[in-house]
Amino acid sequence: MSLGASTVQAEGNQVHANGIDIHYVEAGKGEPLILLHGGVVSTNLIWEGVPWAYASHMGALADHFRVIAPDTRGGGRTAHSGSGEVSFDLLADDVLALIDALGLEQPLIAGFSEGAITATIVAIRNPETVLAVVNDAGYDFFDPDAASYAMCRMMLGGSPEATAAAPDAATRFFEQSDEMRDVFQLMKADQDSGQGPGHWKTFLSLAFPRISKPPGYTFEDLRRISCPTLILAGDRDNFCSVEDGVTAYRMLRDGELAILPNTGHLITPAAIETTIEFFERQLASPSGSTATAG
Repeated sequence: MSLGASTVQAEGNQVHANGIDIHYVEAGKGEPLILLHGGVVSTNLIWEGVPWAYASHMGALADHFRVIAPDTRGGGRTAHSGSGEVSFDLLADDVLALIDALGLEQPLIAGFSEGAITATIVAIRNPETVLAVVNDAGYDFFDPDAASYAMCRMMLGGSPEATAAAPDAATRFFEQSDEMRDVFQLMKADQDSGQGPGHWKTFLSLAFPRISKPPGYTFEDLRRISCPTLILAGDRDNFCSVEDGVTAYRMLRDGELAILPNTGHLITPAAIETTIEFFERQLASPSGSTATAG
């Protein structure tokens, strides 16, 4: 199988679930795949070509599955109701409510980075709800001592000790390189077009609490996942180390581990290809078992 960056014109939809109107895009036919994007980005095709967004890969995935990709609460075109914290538990509740509202029976679920954390928590809390899971570069947050928390506080708050988002500090951080400056401008345009001028600041303030501290789950909790689960690890990922990937894999009851060479914190065509192959094997033999970790 050879995959390049391919896009598809996905259909935008909205469903009321868990007390909010969840915006999602849908493309393809077949078995449903809930696809959860990472931080900063959304399902907006404005992110096409950015290597940590799924926008460039929707076509490849839609060739195999009915892809349902929601915007995370508080970002994109999914608004947050109320003033409470948007925790990973709340995001997992949103996904579970989305599955129920759409009448899906044991969908596949995959995510990158922040989306992978949410996908994994869904499987920890409700292991019978999903058929199989792919965690691509989102296992670091199951280590309470991960360096990722300080890195995220630095990015959005201006220092490793920051306690809240600081839009000016975040701007300075992202303007350190042309590439990151372009990403920051895309984020502002995306968030403001989705929920109004200046929403990008609200978006950062909502994201900061959940990405600056442990979510309340550890590697040990991965033992509660009963469905087949693939851990995808880039060998050059600054957030998710190979060592932590091995730890996550060994906790799984029915797990697989794929180390992607020469790969940082990115969604690559190889990651998409590996994801498709893993899911297709589970669909071909849903009661079968992959290599079980000890």
